[in-house]
Amino acid sequence: MRAQFDIVISGGGIAGMTAAAAFGSAGYRTLCVDPAPPVIAEGDPGSDLRSTAFLHPSVRVLEQAGLWERFSAHAMPLQVMRIVDAGGEAAEPRVSHDFNAADISDQPFGWNLPNWLLKREIAARLAELPQVTFRPGIATTRLTTRESAALIGLSDGTSVEAKLLIAADGRNSPMRQALGIGVRTTRFGQKALAFAVTHPVPHENVSTEIHRSGGPFTFVPLPDRDGQPCSAIVWMETGPEVARLSALPVPEFEAEMNTRSCGLFGPLTLASRLTIWPIISQIAECFYGERTALMAEAAHVVPPIGAQGLNMSLADLTALMDLATPETLGTRPMLAAYQRRRYPDVALRVAGVGILNRASMIHAQPLRDARAKLLDAMYSAAPMRRALMQMGIGVR
Repeated sequence: MRAQFDIVISGGGIAGMTAAAAFGSAGYRTLCVDPAPPVIAEGDPGSDLRSTAFLHPSVRVLEQAGLWERFSAHAMPLQVMRIVDAGGEAAEPRVSHDFNAADISDQPFGWNLPNWLLKREIAARLAELPQVTFRPGIATTRLTTRESAALIGLSDGTSVEAKLLIAADGRNSPMRQALGIGVRTTRFGQKALAFAVTHPVPHENVSTEIHRSGGPFTFVPLPDRDGQPCSAIVWMETGPEVARLSALPVPEFEAEMNTRSCGLFGPLTLASRLTIWPIISQIAECFYGERTALMAEAAHVVPPIGAQGLNMSLADLTALMDLATPETLGTRPMLAAYQRRRYPDVALRVAGVGILNRASMIHAQPLRDARAKLLDAMYSAAPMRRALMQMGIGVR
């Protein structure tokens, strides 16, 4: 007999697992599957060394999922976002401005945690929830929908039935493809190096983006390591430059990253292995199909600028949670309402982050000079500065 669930979630990354925790905590019978088990130890060769900044509008759904109490003990608050332009002839800061959350809120912009730790804590939460079945190592392979239910085939040869399928299965989403939903993709010719460093100068809970060319070099605060201040680094560059940098011996790589960091936090010491991530923008042509909602990277992908990626995914989840009732779960009116609520905001953010990324990549000196002047102008106009911060974190 085919197993029946209220919700099946295809994808067990951070977004998919969080969705399972949220809907399971709300009492929905939920199955979450993913082809690969989550890697929950920093030292594992497959661990995700990136970090995630949860902007404070995301906290509500994390609380509903029973996750925030697990996360908060490990989180570093982000009170200030510092933008530094180092686009002059020499690799040194020439414009630096602090965007302080206190200008718009009594809360920080957000809280930062390593991705491998998030997966560990979410997996532990799922194990507590009797309404959730988590099956890592199992993939969704087939999808048939009808007006009353989605029928989902699994890689172990079984099939399940659900009122709602949530496709959170990544930028190449098999479930999105099964529905015939297309995507619009922008490629920047960039990749990102993600790793951790220690440094002698404390970060003081400031996230720092240094712009020169090729893409931003971003420090994101992490808890101290071995008695030293520690930060997660995302260093975006052209694909060939990332290939060159990643092939360097450690001493030479450290010399390159110390030049690129402009010495803002003193000499940096590599504290992890390097991981490489492709950079694209992408948006699905529609965020739903029959009995199916697309969320997270199945619906949208943005470069890692301004902490937008996972927070957009949690905004998807918040909308689905707000719209779901036992009676309307997975119905066309619910899914159409989800499309109306999320698509315009996502489209705006995908476009905006793409523009910011292209500005960060600029090589020509006159254009880099113009970028520095624009940063000065935006910071000097207090109403514009506050509006940009409010738009960035999603508050009004």
